[in-house]
Amino acid sequence: MKIQGGCYCKAIRYTAEGDALFQGQCHCRECQYVSGGHPNVVVGMPETSFSFDSGTPKEFSRSDLETPVTRVFCGDCGTQLLSKSANLPGAVLLKVGTFDDPSLFSGPQMAIFTKDKQAFHHIPEGCAAFEGLPG
Repeated sequence: MKIQGGCYCKAIRYTAEGDALFQGQCHCRECQYVSGGHPNVVVGMPETSFSFDSGTPKEFSRSDLETPVTRVFCGDCGTQLLSKSANLPGAVLLKVGTFDDPSLFSGPQMAIFTKDKQAFHHIPEGCAAFEGLPG
C-alpha cells in the first residue's frame, strides 16, 4: 500500500509505503478533542516506511499524562496528521482524513477506548471493540 497525503493548507506532505499494521478507530476522550467530537480513524503504518516529503510539522504531548500520545500537526492550518504512541513503538497512526485518497481505508478492524464512546459514535457491525487497548 502506498499512502500519500498532507495537511489542509498543503504546507506539509507525506508518504507511507508498505503493509498496514492495522486500520482502526479510537474513541478516547483525547481523540474526541482533536477530531471535533468523533473518534479518530487511523491506519497504523511502520514508522520506517513513513517520511515527510515537504514541510515541518509541530508536535504536542500532554505533560500531565503518564504515557501521552504525541500528536503531529500542521502549525499553520492545524490539521492533525498523525499520532505516535508509546504503546505502539515503531508505528505512526496516520489520520485517514489527511489521505489524498481516503478510500484506501477499507474500514476499521477494531475500535479502541470504547469506554469513552459517545452515543452518536458508530462502530461497524462485526468490528472488534475494546474498552481500552486490546490485549
